[in-house]
Amino acid sequence: MFSIALRNNSTRCRLNSPLAASSSLRATVSPEPRLIHTTAPSCNNGPWRPAAVLDEWVAKEARPISLRQLMVFGRSLTEARLISSANYVRTELPVRIAHRLRDMHQLPYVVVTNRHINEVYNMYYDVFDQFRKVKEIKTLEDNDAFCDLVSQNLKGHLTVIPKLAMGILESGDLMNPKDLENFMNTMLKSRISRRVIAEQHLSLTETFESPNFSPGAKLSESDFIGEVFIKCVAKDVVERCAEGVRALARSTNGPEVAIPEIKIDGHLDASFPYILSHLEYIVGELLRNSVQAVIERQQKLGDGTATPPPIEVTICEAQEHVIIRISDRGGGIPRDELPYLWSFAKGPQSQKRLKNLGQVPRMAATMQELQIEDELSRLDLKTPTYQSSLSSLTSRPPQLRLGMGLPLSRVYAEYWAGSLHLHSLEGYGVDAFLQISRLGNKNEQLATRATMDSV
Repeated sequence: MFSIALRNNSTRCRLNSPLAASSSLRATVSPEPRLIHTTAPSCNNGPWRPAAVLDEWVAKEARPISLRQLMVFGRSLTEARLISSANYVRTELPVRIAHRLRDMHQLPYVVVTNRHINEVYNMYYDVFDQFRKVKEIKTLEDNDAFCDLVSQNLKGHLTVIPKLAMGILESGDLMNPKDLENFMNTMLKSRISRRVIAEQHLSLTETFESPNFSPGAKLSESDFIGEVFIKCVAKDVVERCAEGVRALARSTNGPEVAIPEIKIDGHLDASFPYILSHLEYIVGELLRNSVQAVIERQQKLGDGTATPPPIEVTICEAQEHVIIRISDRGGGIPRDELPYLWSFAKGPQSQKRLKNLGQVPRMAATMQELQIEDELSRLDLKTPTYQSSLSSLTSRPPQLRLGMGLPLSRVYAEYWAGSLHLHSLEGYGVDAFLQISRLGNKNEQLATRATMDSV
């Protein structure tokens, strides 16, 4: 067993961390160790994780897809296409996970042995080990067994975002902040990518096995192809999110507090293909921030029961993209928070965020996590029966501020080649600009390889 003497500590720690058995470890530790902490991290006698087994999979690149590809493939669903989809997911998941495991190998030892990050590593390695051993899927029975495995892991990995966030916050002073933020963004985009292809296949399987399914049947624009909503109308999404956010604000602040109205104007017919849960999460977080800011400003001014200024949402449709602007008069963002607006690791509220995250054991990162029970029903759209990130899988108290809404919303926006920008006018309010690719022809924006391949 490889062991390493930690600086300023005579205790020798058996290395069962993610760095164990990696040939790149020796280059990392010697001649200039990257050990930043002066005390030894806790060591548990965990399972041996041979990193060399990753080499075969890290040598492969991830194969990005676009929304249009998902739609074209799923529009003419047959048994052969379903089996092909299963094998794509079967081979793609271990590749994408392997690159993220190798990225963790490049972290300083004291960071990667952080309790939360180490738990994420072990979860990732376990699922990598499971999927790399899955044999080629040849029958519908094989596919059913594979879907059970996928669904089980989707549910089990709902703890990943809180664990990563806590690990990043605790490691904020242990490595270059920019590198830490890049690592977190890469990990989150990769997580989204794996859930997209996994949930898409589960949804296609559900469609194929439906008693009403007819191969080759023409779909209307109000239908889904797997998880992709063919005609996602921006106004409808904003209205649904606004209803849920206002209900949440009423339950949080009490009936005596006036809730700002949310007005929508612009190109009200603008539509595009999109994964609905992604858009709901972004719009829901932006609206929640605006509503709460307006309420708090009214209370500071002593006008908590007076009619607050409305939140204005403007939708603009261009040839290749749609822009959603959300404007509030909530007083703007405090100056000391502006430099850390998009940061997962830093900020004046870091310790409070860390404490709050400890009370959120699971996080799907969906709009449903902002709702009150049964307030935001999606039965009129699509409610999958399998365990997916569309489900209400956590009871997050609304008063818990995690400091992740904006940076995570930007990750979602950029995933499909969009963008999210904020402009704050101190003493007045905030304008948020969400840009979405309208054609669905942009590939998912993810790292197709590890930051550094094996040496």
